[in-house]
Amino acid sequence: MSQVFRALSDPTRRRVLQLLRQGPMSAGDLSDRFDVSRPTMSAHFAVLKEADLVHAEKSGKSVIYHLKLSVLEEALLGFVHSFGLGEDAPEPNKETAK
Repeated sequence: MSQVFRALSDPTRRRVLQLLRQGPMSAGDLSDRFDVSRPTMSAHFAVLKEADLVHAEKSGKSVIYHLKLSVLEEALLGFVHSFGLGEDAPEPNKETAK
């Protein structure tokens, strides 16, 4: 879970994930959306892959990235549940919730 939150800590990586919600994109198309070098974007892609938030697929000379939304959902739900929140969490006591 810590790798997921490390990946999410950077605004560029969060924006990449937002773009991938629209569908798979090539590394080049993603990189063109940012004002940073391609090696910098490659480093961002590596962090996202390490956190298992994206899947990279080779297509000719291109690399196509796919969002793995289930991994993100699982990490966020795990985080929420670690605080006793979520579907199975007990109702808060009205007196202590104030």
